[in-house]
Amino acid sequence: MVLDEGESGFHSQGGTNNQDFEEDQASLNLTDSDDETENDSVMMEGENLTREQLEQDIQKIKQAHAEDEEFPDEVDTPLDVPARKRFAKCRGLKSFRTSSWDPKESLPPEYARIFAFDNFSRTQKHVIANALEMEEGDDCAPPGSYVRLHIKEVPISVASKLCLLARTIPIVSCGHLQHESKMSVLHFSIKKHDSYDGPIKSKEELIFHVGFRQFLSRPVFSTDNFNLDKNKMEKFLHTGRFSMASIYAPISFPSLPLIALKASGEANVPAGAAVGSMKNIDLDRIILKKIILTGYLQQVSKLKAFVRYMFHNPEDARWFKPVQVWTKCGRRG
Repeated sequence: MVLDEGESGFHSQGGTNNQDFEEDQASLNLTDSDDETENDSVMMEGENLTREQLEQDIQKIKQAHAEDEEFPDEVDTPLDVPARKRFAKCRGLKSFRTSSWDPKESLPPEYARIFAFDNFSRTQKHVIANALEMEEGDDCAPPGSYVRLHIKEVPISVASKLCLLARTIPIVSCGHLQHESKMSVLHFSIKKHDSYDGPIKSKEELIFHVGFRQFLSRPVFSTDNFNLDKNKMEKFLHTGRFSMASIYAPISFPSLPLIALKASGEANVPAGAAVGSMKNIDLDRIILKKIILTGYLQQVSKLKAFVRYMFHNPEDARWFKPVQVWTKCGRRG
């Protein structure tokens, strides 16, 4: 059992309380700097593909979705790339439950810009209590009254579009609570909608509609294990069960409903793909990509078992020799 270290992100080295929203907004555009292989996330550009090519790509994703459900986490060693290079960022764990893993290790410098809470539940109670106390004061407009909003420093192009939209559709104005203009790592309990039959792959671009906010994001799906400190990454959002979606986004306090939209078809019309709710904000949540190297059993004796085609050269076998192998029956070697 080998676990990928490169996908264990979404952690911070510390919180910065005085970050401007413009600087935090740039964190939404953070992408993985690691070199990804063909088995990792696939970016599809529907504008440059014909209808036949688009149907072929969708069929390939559906086949990969079916293989992921039937043989989860199993990976064949590639023939053209040495295994010691393909799985260079992996490590062997004796147990997924009990083995230790430091959530603060190997973090890029950009993670220091993410806002971190010392105690999220306590902060949430304090912020909501202050907001309720402010609403009871004399400075707030009473419910049911009319108010006039004056917005400063708005570009003319944006103001003209806003005036045109106001004639046809209502415009909703909402305020932010404390810390809600900062960026952090949000976790959502999400489930694929029954009416959506297409595949939803991890790191695929979705439109998140959370409360009054709407933004683009590429969520990473993982299992929802409350009793474990490590969570296994999922390649697809499977039908019929809840998963955890982790994203970079502006801070919001739970519980908020979530509607995830996905653009599909040639016209890229958004369709309801998944629903859920916000769970919490946790920068120390560990998401690991689990990999099981497969081989073919050739001969079994009382003390030895011979497995072929797990590695294709002696250097790879020597590289993985320090990783101890454990069977379900408790045998090791």
